[in-house]
Amino acid sequence: MNSYQILIGDCLELLRRMPDCSVDSVVTDPPYGLSFMGKKWDYDVPATEVWAECLRVLKPGGHLLAFAGTRTQHRMAVRIEDAGFEIRDMIAWVYGSGFPKSHNLDGEHAGWGTALKPALEPITVARKPFAGTVAANVQAHGTGALNIDGCRVRAIDAEALAKNWTRLTTVDMRGGNYVGGKSGKLAMTAEASDLGRWPANLIHDGSAEVIEAFPDAPGQLAAASTSDTQRAGQNCYGNMKRSRGAEASADSANSGVVGFQMKPGARRLDSGSAARFFYCAKTSRTDRHEGLLNPGPQFQQGTTLRKVQTTDTTGNNHPTVKPTDLMAYLLRLVTPAGGIALDPFMGSGSTGKAAMREGFQFIGCEIDEQYAAIARARIDHEVNRQQELQTESDQLDLFGTA
Repeated sequence: MNSYQILIGDCLELLRRMPDCSVDSVVTDPPYGLSFMGKKWDYDVPATEVWAECLRVLKPGGHLLAFAGTRTQHRMAVRIEDAGFEIRDMIAWVYGSGFPKSHNLDGEHAGWGTALKPALEPITVARKPFAGTVAANVQAHGTGALNIDGCRVRAIDAEALAKNWTRLTTVDMRGGNYVGGKSGKLAMTAEASDLGRWPANLIHDGSAEVIEAFPDAPGQLAAASTSDTQRAGQNCYGNMKRSRGAEASADSANSGVVGFQMKPGARRLDSGSAARFFYCAKTSRTDRHEGLLNPGPQFQQGTTLRKVQTTDTTGNNHPTVKPTDLMAYLLRLVTPAGGIALDPFMGSGSTGKAAMREGFQFIGCEIDEQYAAIARARIDHEVNRQQELQTESDQLDLFGTA
């Protein structure tokens, strides 16, 4: 059975009490250092000392994924690096629903403003250094590599993505935007490319606005590369070789011996937009309040986070709730099967809720007791739901019914 711990207090002090090399991953949404809504906890990005403690409690090769704001990503990444982590990458979570918080000028300067429309949040990808090879470290500690097959992305058309965007919650999108299910359930095979596209360092929300930013690219590079004739947009991804019209078809088993790096049988012959990345919309009302007694009023579109937070409700009034689907994807990417995930800035518990869904153990730190209570209710609800699903599955297995 999945287990979790919620530790209440300053995360630096709590981390110092944890043993060395005791967790498999750190996935967190820390303060961005933007003084968000005047909150004291957001006056700065976390200190280097906090990340140094995260490094200490991580197993060798363990990954850290930390959200940041676009204005302070550089400070977040530098402090993580100064703590001893190696920066491996940055994932961009792109969304179409951001609202520009711009002061627009009048008079002769009308049309000028002070801010761009927010459309992405960066996620620093860092790893604890280790000795030897990745393969040896994975064998010894279970950490150091990314769960590629567990996070592959199906090559479905833009139209299918847009249909999911119209739904009320993101729950129905689970299972349609990635292949592989829970961590560790899908083994790497020689035919892995048939399971979906390699996960990218871009995640988008599936909105029409984001999808429109990607070109319609049937077959991507491979389709254009076999053409003898110059086509409109042929070189939109860079100059490509042509004059291979006599090359054997993509369905021919010629082992790729045609002077071309991509094996014909591995070509992407799908159609539609190039926007085939893992996608996850911003947190839905259902996801935010699930497991809580009184979710409060249904806020109208355009309602500010300040109003959400100050409304008298026993629901989730945390101002920066991340979607569970997104946190589940990130956890699955960097946490070995059954591993322990740590969130030193737990907030209302989206990481913990996602960990229970994915079959991981979880440790969360939170300084605010009210938010910790919200997190516990949300995580308990997910634990109960997973137990119910397991009971139903066991009963189906027992009676042999579908």
